Amino acid sequence: MIEQTDISYEKTVLIGLITQNQDEVKSKEYLDELEFLAYTAGGEVLKRFTQKLDVPNPKTFIGTGKLDEVKNYIHENEVGVAIFDDELSPAQQKNIEKILQCKIIDRTNLILDIFAQRAQTSYARTQVELAQYQYLLPRLAGMWTHLERQRGGIGMRGPGETEIETDRRIVRDRIALLKEKLKKIDRQMEVQRGNRGSLVRVALVGYTNVGKSTLMNVLSKSDVFAENKLFATLDTTVRKVVIGNLPFLLTDTVGFIRKLPTQLVESFKSTLDEVREADLLLHVVDISHPSFEHHIASVNRILEEIKSADKPTVMVFNKIDAYQPEEIEEDDLITEKTKAHYSLDEWKQTWMAKLDGDAIFISALNKENFEEFRKLVYDKVREIHTTRFPYNTFLYDEYSEEG
Repeated sequence: MIEQTDISYEKTVLIGLITQNQDEVKSKEYLDELEFLAYTAGGEVLKRFTQKLDVPNPKTFIGTGKLDEVKNYIHENEVGVAIFDDELSPAQQKNIEKILQCKIIDRTNLILDIFAQRAQTSYARTQVELAQYQYLLPRLAGMWTHLERQRGGIGMRGPGETEIETDRRIVRDRIALLKEKLKKIDRQMEVQRGNRGSLVRVALVGYTNVGKSTLMNVLSKSDVFAENKLFATLDTTVRKVVIGNLPFLLTDTVGFIRKLPTQLVESFKSTLDEVREADLLLHVVDISHPSFEHHIASVNRILEEIKSADKPTVMVFNKIDAYQPEEIEEDDLITEKTKAHYSLDEWKQTWMAKLDGDAIFISALNKENFEEFRKLVYDKVREIHTTRFPYNTFLYDEYSEEG
């Protein structure tokens, strides 16, 4: 369980499924992540409920018997929020709300809520608001109250127009307005990117909470917000970095996550343009996380979605200081050795050995192997720069640790 502080947290329960596509182990991983999401949003998880079903119940997501069990627990423990690990349909949300009589949130809604909390700039807030309205539109019928009450009946609504139709129109108008606002900002961002000149662009990508912002701070000697919570960074940060005597631009981007809401991928298109336009990707991985291979696969999927999977990439396996393999007792003859028991050296002999030098193991926090990392980045950036500007290669012939 995640350690709580003296801050006031909302009492929550988590609900997930074990299905043909999501076995018990994977279900537990997702619920662990959901608990971290809930904690980041300000929730205290009291209990988890799971059920084995071939497919989710189309009416109530879980079976009615399990739902009664959840209902009893919620009422006995005064729980205010039930969080479901998958996106609920509008009908499911409405049905569950009637039965449980508490706030019902699905994974998508929870992630959107965290993004809303974390958005600092006008640009990030606009992106999040657009994603929230796109999520809200099909769910208006199930809302307890509608968005904007009419100030008066006469002349305020069209003939026969109901409150729900009014609300839908309000939301659609707001979505159109936000899209136009984002288009304007996108054009400004495009001009900004064009004004950065011919410097090589390097982007930090990776799962959320893997240490990208910490790495950004150490490399660029800047002060980007970093915290041990999911989605600590939403706003894209670009810094000019010099290694040796070679300057380049380094971008810190929003972290990815499994089951990332499609609304967010769409509304954060401009943020992801920084990744699309990068010359080199530093794919940061938290190797101390037991599911780091799944995290890599999730990030690669999103890179494919935004057509950036084929870019030159260096795998940066971070947090080696926190890596702890599971141990097998000497007298234990039953336990079979799995990946969970691998040492770092054993990991390096697996598929990681096929990365042909495009991988490095570091600790950004303790600066372990950091000079080797700087040298690797220098070599990769210099290679790109040399291809682009062969006539001034001699300027960057030497790497120095002071740069």
